[in-house]
Amino acid sequence: MTPAQTATIRRQFGQIAPRKEAFAAAFYDRLFDGDPTIRPMFPADMRPQRAKLVQALAHIILSLDNLQAVMPDVRELGMRHAGYGVQPDHYNAVGEALLATLEEMLGEDFDDAAQAAWALAYGTVADAMAEAAAEMAIAAE
Repeated sequence: MTPAQTATIRRQFGQIAPRKEAFAAAFYDRLFDGDPTIRPMFPADMRPQRAKLVQALAHIILSLDNLQAVMPDVRELGMRHAGYGVQPDHYNAVGEALLATLEEMLGEDFDDAAQAAWALAYGTVADAMAEAAAEMAIAAE
């Protein structure tokens, strides 16, 4: 990631932070509407999960200058998600829901450059999570 991409993501996350509950609720609504098969993987009360989402995003965004430092955490998250039944194609649904929610919440500030930055950051994290889950599945065979 370039310094400009990192700065864009951090600035935009700062814009969303005061509305973090609304952001997380909109994200999960969009995710479940887009792929209803994902909903059973989550608890009925989504409040704790919404808080976890925002906390995970903040952790990664604060580490964008050195993503390698958080890759062990990201890989562990991928392995945990595999245990919940997350499949590789679910990462695409999550990415689409994330980008669409960002666009909805940020409006015209979410331009092509911002979308590319967020997509790159999400793709890097999602790829690491999926890779860790796949390695875990192979080791279990």
